[in-house]
Amino acid sequence: MAAVIAAGEIGFWVLIAAGLAVRYLLRARRTSAVLLALVPLIDVVVLVATVADLSGGARANFTHGLAAVYLGFSVVFGPSMVRWADVRFAQRFAGGPAPPPKRRGARHEWREFFKCLLACGLAAAALLAAICAIGEPEQVAPLWGWFPRLGVVSAIWLATGPVWEELFGRREEVRR
Repeated sequence: MAAVIAAGEIGFWVLIAAGLAVRYLLRARRTSAVLLALVPLIDVVVLVATVADLSGGARANFTHGLAAVYLGFSVVFGPSMVRWADVRFAQRFAGGPAPPPKRRGARHEWREFFKCLLACGLAAAALLAAICAIGEPEQVAPLWGWFPRLGVVSAIWLATGPVWEELFGRREEVRR
């Protein structure tokens, strides 16, 4: 399973790079659109491999839970990662404008935190679906351990993102 997840992450970036290379170097926008549209297929492959492994009687382990977390975060953060790469690729290879300055501020951090919560929620739903579908307590016991981990990830994100920015971020001067 670890190899499937690693291959999924590599495939994610390979499809993005191929899609952007085709778009900006070969000027084939339709082919690029198809390649970029295939990026979510990586999530489906990881999910199917996980389900097949567990359905085949494998005892759930750390990597099965990691697959669910990968799925949640990839679905939620994948589109913004593609946009990030697109802007930089366009600038480098197609004379596009420079990337916008890095977003800062509490508003941005809160938005990213809520994306984290959504990703954790999707991961939790995938974990629950696997737990319910398999139904054998011994087989799925390690998956239950991922729920506290998701809580820890969310708490750390909250503390180091929006709360930190609210308390210690740059304050814009009030204009009078």
